[in-house]
Amino acid sequence: MSLPLSSPQLTNTNIKKIAILFSGGPAPSANSVIGSAALCFARAGIEVYGMLNGYTHLENYKEGDKLEEGDAYIRLDKNISEGLRSARGIVIGTARANPGKPLKHPEDLKDAKKREPLTNVYHALRSLGVDALISIGGDDTLTTAAKFQLIQKELPPDEPRIKVVHLPKTIDNDYQGIDFTFGYFTAVEFLAAELRNLLADSEATDAGYICQLMGRKAAWLAYGAMIAGEASMVIGLEDIPPEWEMTEESRDPATNEVIRSEDGFPLMRKVINIKKLVDRCVNVIIAREAEGKKSFVAAISEGIAEYLPLSEIEMCLSRDEYVSLKPDAFGHFPVSQLKYTSRLGRLIADEYKKRTGKSRKMVGLQFGYECRCHVPTAFDVILGSQLGVGAYRALCEAEKDAVMISVTGNLELVFAPFEDLIDFSILRAYQRPVTVGSDFHQLARYIEAWTK
Repeated sequence: MSLPLSSPQLTNTNIKKIAILFSGGPAPSANSVIGSAALCFARAGIEVYGMLNGYTHLENYKEGDKLEEGDAYIRLDKNISEGLRSARGIVIGTARANPGKPLKHPEDLKDAKKREPLTNVYHALRSLGVDALISIGGDDTLTTAAKFQLIQKELPPDEPRIKVVHLPKTIDNDYQGIDFTFGYFTAVEFLAAELRNLLADSEATDAGYICQLMGRKAAWLAYGAMIAGEASMVIGLEDIPPEWEMTEESRDPATNEVIRSEDGFPLMRKVINIKKLVDRCVNVIIAREAEGKKSFVAAISEGIAEYLPLSEIEMCLSRDEYVSLKPDAFGHFPVSQLKYTSRLGRLIADEYKKRTGKSRKMVGLQFGYECRCHVPTAFDVILGSQLGVGAYRALCEAEKDAVMISVTGNLELVFAPFEDLIDFSILRAYQRPVTVGSDFHQLARYIEAWTK
């Protein structure tokens, strides 16, 4: 029987070498995850390869190639530097390379050409003798991890299988299977401080601020920052009611030609009636003035930008920026390139003057990359460390495969199977927006000025 201060017992495992990779945008506490995972495996006598820059050196690997240490990977051993868990940045780097992208439907798993990038990853890792992969990243990276596990079913029976576990990373916090992702609260804390600064500025100058915060499909970051930063209001894509929605033909900004679907019909895109959004903001401003509050700072999720009418998007950008936009298969545009809050601020100022007869300056700002490598909070260091240790415990103690490492509210480990997190009919991870009407969502409504 182990005593309260007993060290973990070494387990019998066939895993001799593991690889850790980080994919997608940075997040605070990334090194907490990497460092704690590497430390556990190394202390158990398992070699740890930190793959540099995500899948970059793996997806184009050809059999016979050699992955060079220092270029494609570094070794992470038990002498890993003290202080890494609380350090900003990502010790093994990151990248957007996604070898799972060609696999969009289950039938694609039978297509050798579409499987090739992930097959290359398999052979690259096996060239190092890797027995298990720890994938750290967002929902796309989770999906790629699941696809990696699936494509191994197409390998010859005598080929060894590489186990894979995934650790959830996104400051957007839009992950099915975990309540809060590592780095979320650090990002919220950073953005909340920015909003508090703007609130003080607004009180001093009478200028209002319209702030665009990260979160394409889910407004967790905007809501958290608004609540902690005492901003005046928040709006996410989840908040757009059906009566605010319209449709329009999707057009190529460079040519103004209608984009058509494969069957030749115009591709219709859902858009937001911008007038409704403006009215909501002005209603809150006027309600705050009725309470004797002149300051105004709005937190608005960047996902709104994807659904702006094309005529409004054109007003938000320079001509060069506008014509360089490339729509995706659904006729939508990359939200990070759509800086819309200055335009929205002008429309709010115009509507405010129309209603009140008074002029008021509204300044548009865009927040994003500034918070991704901020010094992590203690909570995120603890959460990240638990997830990293969870990778060791899942693979070596519980002998798990194809699971995501998660925690319950009291940071007890949970190993969530990929099949609970992925819609395998479309090979996509389930999304988790803020639930409209939930107590977290309603918290913002209670602390905003109440409008009629």
